[in-house]
Amino acid sequence: MRAFARVFKIATKAAANGRPGLHYEGTIIRPPSEADSILLQVAAGCPHNTCAFCGAYRGQRHRITDEPIVFEDIDFASRHMSRVRRVFLCGGDAMALPAKRLTRVLDRIRERLPLVARTSLYASAASLAGKTPDELAGLAALGLSTLYMGLESGDGDLLRAMGKHAGPGDMLREARKARQSGLKLSVSLIVGLAGTDGYCGHGGWERHARLTGELLSAMQPDQAAALCLIPVPGTRLHEDIQAGRFTLPDATAMLRELRMILEHTRVNRGLFLADHASNHLPLKLRLPRDKERGLALLDAALDGKLDLRPESSRRL
Repeated sequence: MRAFARVFKIATKAAANGRPGLHYEGTIIRPPSEADSILLQVAAGCPHNTCAFCGAYRGQRHRITDEPIVFEDIDFASRHMSRVRRVFLCGGDAMALPAKRLTRVLDRIRERLPLVARTSLYASAASLAGKTPDELAGLAALGLSTLYMGLESGDGDLLRAMGKHAGPGDMLREARKARQSGLKLSVSLIVGLAGTDGYCGHGGWERHARLTGELLSAMQPDQAAALCLIPVPGTRLHEDIQAGRFTLPDATAMLRELRMILEHTRVNRGLFLADHASNHLPLKLRLPRDKERGLALLDAALDGKLDLRPESSRRL
């Protein structure tokens, strides 16, 4: 068992038994690459929470965690997780916290967890728009490293239909500002989001794939992570599928779409990942070096020459 997994188990067990431990409220979501990080909840829920495909924070009120509780959790981590080198600030959009609040949290992490080399969080175009370049540079200087942004698609019409609050232009502008401020950027995209014939009359899968690849090329993120759409019961998208208003692509269609996204992605340097548990064919590519290899693997899968992840094993 990994060291952090063991410590995390101790921390949550202590809390369950009424002893001091890490404080968690509601749903805790973190990126796959933060599996070994200290999960420090600075906010509960998501301040937007209107995306048709997302059920992560359904029914949960957005609330910023009281600062004394966050500091108490940092102190707990300093006693029980002092050798862990990464921290992830949990919350659907932790960048929405005021810059002064984030500054105090990062200061406390530096003071109490001196071995931590990387602190990351989820960010959106809206929360980044509320920060000046100087504020973002100041957060980077205090140890904030990577921002995880939900790009989902480069098709603005599709994003609006899905209830996203930002369009491609907004995300491109804020992504560039963040990178110019010294922050790394990891963006997620959703294969299958346009369905087989588009969504609510807006575009289709080819438009979604092409524009997503083009937006990634303009953004030049440090990492792009592709997930395949898995409908979540209780969401608007799931209701549309049940009502016949949205047709979920099958595995072959999603592989074809992922191939087109990769084909249109021209990144000077960065990772292109499709290794999330929702993907049919796990891929981990370093671009531009591995692009042709990735396209060849997708072609082989489309030709039936590679085994795909069983549907029973795919999950969010």
